[in-house]
Amino acid sequence: MLARLDYGWRFFATALSFTLFGICGLLFSAFAFPLALIWPHRASRHRVVTILIHWFFRALVDAMQRTGVMELDVAGASALRSRTPVIVVANHPTYLDVVVLLSLIPSACCVVKSAHWNNPCLWGIVRAAEYVSNADPVGFVEDSVRQLASGYSLIIFPEGSRSPAPNRLHAFSRGFAHTALEAGVPIQPVLINCDPPAFTKQMRWYNVPERPFRMTVNVLAPIGVEQLASGGMPLALAARNVTRTIEAQITQYLFDYGFFKTGN
Repeated sequence: MLARLDYGWRFFATALSFTLFGICGLLFSAFAFPLALIWPHRASRHRVVTILIHWFFRALVDAMQRTGVMELDVAGASALRSRTPVIVVANHPTYLDVVVLLSLIPSACCVVKSAHWNNPCLWGIVRAAEYVSNADPVGFVEDSVRQLASGYSLIIFPEGSRSPAPNRLHAFSRGFAHTALEAGVPIQPVLINCDPPAFTKQMRWYNVPERPFRMTVNVLAPIGVEQLASGGMPLALAARNVTRTIEAQITQYLFDYGFFKTGN
């Protein structure tokens, strides 16, 4: 009986969290975004919007923990709060990955799928925050470099969408490598795990696990791209080498940390 009550409560709290997220997104698009457009100073507007988004997601993650929906374990969070811009490259097991990372990084810019620019709950947020669309490869790199030069860390999931299955990643796209080489900033690998699985590519929001899910975030040591690109190497070859190396390292660490299981 207690187990059923606990499941019912977490189902209700999960539904409430998604509902509040949607309502806040709509309100932001309807009211805050028009105000942002008339803000006289672009740099200060961008900073305020970024801070508001950070604190909103921080409050949302805190609420989901307090209501028993999820648990969060973070190792190395101080590296994400550094004032030095980095490219945060993470695997993407769940829908909540970006929510958790935005709650941990005060000055962050996200790379988002082009579909989100027309999402009624997200379009005002991604525009006001000047997030980077992945629709145009050339524009993507230019916009990303500009955000890094302005002091913002870049969050990117190089798989492009949520991981296809446990123990497997989508092949990494090379956009983050081109950006790192162009901007000359370090790559900050981040490992994300969710146990039991929740909000995966194969699950709907209402597929609530039988117990609170635990999200584990491990922030690894930053990697300088100069270590991976030999002098004089053509840009395309250097980007390919950086991408291949980072993908291999993240995959290996997922096994080393026990997030991926050998033999499954």
